[in-house]
Amino acid sequence: MDSSPDSTPTTASAMESASLSSGKEPAARGRHFFLATGDPSDGLYSAVWILVTIAFCGLSAGLGGATNGWELGLYAPLFSHAVQWLVCTLHAFPYQTEVYYDLTGSITYALLAVGTLSITAGRTRSVHARQLVATAFVLVWCTRLGSFLFQRIRRDSKDGRFDSLKPYFVAFFGTWNIQGAWCFLTGLAVWAANARDPAEQPAFGWLDGVGVCVWCVGFGIEVVADRQKAAWRALPSSKGRYIDVGLWRYSRHPNYFGEWLLWTGQFVLCASAFGSGDATGAFVGAGFLSAASPVFVYLLLNYVSGVPLLEKRSDERWGGEQVYLAYKRETYVFFLLPTRRTEASRPLL
Repeated sequence: MDSSPDSTPTTASAMESASLSSGKEPAARGRHFFLATGDPSDGLYSAVWILVTIAFCGLSAGLGGATNGWELGLYAPLFSHAVQWLVCTLHAFPYQTEVYYDLTGSITYALLAVGTLSITAGRTRSVHARQLVATAFVLVWCTRLGSFLFQRIRRDSKDGRFDSLKPYFVAFFGTWNIQGAWCFLTGLAVWAANARDPAEQPAFGWLDGVGVCVWCVGFGIEVVADRQKAAWRALPSSKGRYIDVGLWRYSRHPNYFGEWLLWTGQFVLCASAFGSGDATGAFVGAGFLSAASPVFVYLLLNYVSGVPLLEKRSDERWGGEQVYLAYKRETYVFFLLPTRRTEASRPLL
């Protein structure tokens, strides 16, 4: 089920949630540094955006430093955030556009993957098979996702989730800054594995194989779910309806589940690099802090951005239909699990 144009997860959904909860609407014209809707609470919400921006910067820096050491570990989060700051400040805000938002995020993933691997390769003159596979997975995923999202926004010309944020620099900058945290934290296990000396990592083993399998399953689910939804939307009979066939019959958000699963696979793949004797981070075994990656993705998708917003939209649109309510009762929200179709939830064709 999905009521959005395309539901591949992005941090813009989280920002839409913040803007909706504050009840803010954009000013009629112009650009403003702080919120300027005319509401007495504009100052408060501007301060909240500033604090949120600082908090996410601190989260990235803290985990980066603890996981990879306070010298090496600060480069990647600084770069991840700085790319977003530059694009927002020099292009997105002046031209009031979000066209390159998702593409910038995908490019950031690619640069982080190649950059962290290149630094270690240049320092040690070697690379580990684990590092090559994990980096390749990031490149495959971000290339597929980036092209998918960029084609979507070029087709639609805009993303309505940013409408209430773009006129105000503190809010719009905040959305880009959170994308910097999203890029760094979701790939933290890969950046951490790439930062470890290849000679000190164990050989590619069975645990790595498990991680590869989990990633492949998650990536496959995400791709199939997106393609099924695109095919569904192309059907004349599907106009104005929610999708409840294919993978969407067994999960109301299978693409989100695939997204979480593939990053879980990345952590499992990289975990062997953080075993006994690893002292790259702030303490021995600090690499295991990168388990925050799949946890962060799960919490963000299920409690902040994707699922809550899309469920709310769907309820508003189809909440009065008994067939839809039956579909909700019979279908898991997030996890892709077998479920039994009853007559009550048969799709309306």
